[in-house]
Amino acid sequence: AEHSRIMKRAVQAEAQLSAGLAAAPTLATPFNSANSLATQLQMVAKTIAARTALGVKRQVFFVSLGGFDLHDNLLTQHPGLLANVSEAISSFYAATAELGVAQQVTTFTASDFGRTLTSNGDGSDHGWGSHHFVVGGSVAGQQFFGTLPTLAVNGPDDVGQGRLLPTTSVDQLGAALATWFGVPASDLPLVLPNVGNFDLGTLPLFA
Repeated sequence: AEHSRIMKRAVQAEAQLSAGLAAAPTLATPFNSANSLATQLQMVAKTIAARTALGVKRQVFFVSLGGFDLHDNLLTQHPGLLANVSEAISSFYAATAELGVAQQVTTFTASDFGRTLTSNGDGSDHGWGSHHFVVGGSVAGQQFFGTLPTLAVNGPDDVGQGRLLPTTSVDQLGAALATWFGVPASDLPLVLPNVGNFDLGTLPLFA
């Protein structure tokens, strides 16, 4: 019976989404169909365009691009991966501007781990600190937040084997994003249990 209810709900949701997408305005912003991240973000943009028909006030989307765990072939593959990210996010931001919702949409990157400064011969291994992009009409853009590490093996920020110790926590990034999304300060510890260990005033990401 539960399986039947779930299947019925899924079929109804698909029908609602299809109807909403059919009624949404056609996007003029081009997306590269050969870029898997771009095609995912194109569907996100279409779903945002259908928000009124879908009856939603807030939407959260998750898209992904694999291939960054470059223990091998880093020099040949990493530039292309970053180019795909750049192209996809650029198209998506342009689409939100076309829809008139750029101020209400924020895109950010996330990853499980960074990379080491040292090479294993053909790539790099799992590291700690990394960089992230935050893009949107409400973002105080074209700025670097946090403290740039010393990019030197055995330097002051290298905790061993080329792994950089980050100076900014993902909890701080998460708090800034959650606050923009409408989470009150009193509820941040519920969303981010470790947030009390960090200064939340160091990431003024939003204008």
